[in-house]
Amino acid sequence: MNNVQVLTEYSPDLVQKLLTIKHGENVLVKIREKDDLLQLSIYGTEFKIHNRNIMLVSIKNIQHELDEKEMESWQKLIRVLTHEIMNSITPISSLSSTVNLLMDDIVSSLNEKEGCHHEMEDLQEISSALKTIHKRTEGLIHFVNTYRNLTRIPTPNFTIFPVIRLLKNVCELHQSEMDAKNIRCEVSVEPASLELSADEQLIEQVLINLIKNAIHALENRTKGVISLKAFLNKRGKITIQVTDNGPGILPEVLDKIFIPFFSTKPQGSGIGLSLSRQILRLHDGNINAFSEAEKETKFVLTF
Repeated sequence: MNNVQVLTEYSPDLVQKLLTIKHGENVLVKIREKDDLLQLSIYGTEFKIHNRNIMLVSIKNIQHELDEKEMESWQKLIRVLTHEIMNSITPISSLSSTVNLLMDDIVSSLNEKEGCHHEMEDLQEISSALKTIHKRTEGLIHFVNTYRNLTRIPTPNFTIFPVIRLLKNVCELHQSEMDAKNIRCEVSVEPASLELSADEQLIEQVLINLIKNAIHALENRTKGVISLKAFLNKRGKITIQVTDNGPGILPEVLDKIFIPFFSTKPQGSGIGLSLSRQILRLHDGNINAFSEAEKETKFVLTF
């Protein structure tokens, strides 16, 4: 390449930044490739050679570093939140349970006496309120424990295994559910002998989460297809794609799906994709999402 204009078809924004960057300036450019997401840091340095001004531009993909810092920040926040919430909510749960047991004893003793109708009604209302408090505190404790998973992922146990086995196992796990919803699962590995060095159970958990999301997205499709593909990308890295032909994800939602606590599902915890990204980080890899409205949604795991 001898001219930056060659990059116009690849990224007009990148070309614009390269042509207008000033000495000492550092700018960021976000580029979505077919199977990858790049966050480029561009830095300009101007100097003279034979009275001619030369602009030297360095370009570095800092996507991995940004993801690392983001996940680290979320983990710190979650640790603080879970610690403070648990310190406050655990005693409330314990006390409400104890007081509720005492109330049950009092109600039982009053049942044996006459003329205590109004007192019984009041005590039953108090008992009901205490049970509600206990139920909600238990729900909060479960909520907090769920998000603790983001900071308690086990250290990966790396082994070398065939990718075809991993993909087929994940597909077979959901076969009955997909058959019931008329969803077809396709598996493709190129080359067929492709092997991956990773924690098979952790990566399987990531794929299970992605397939569950895909099945949910295909609920109203008459001919749903979930495709699992593995191959070596143009950089020689092992890549696994999970694609569905569902309605797609809105652009404003796509940028948020890996954020902890974010979910578009009514009963969603917002932890699945965050956990998946953390697992890929522990494998020195990454996971990105790409979507086209009414065509497909694709999650790409790169190792």
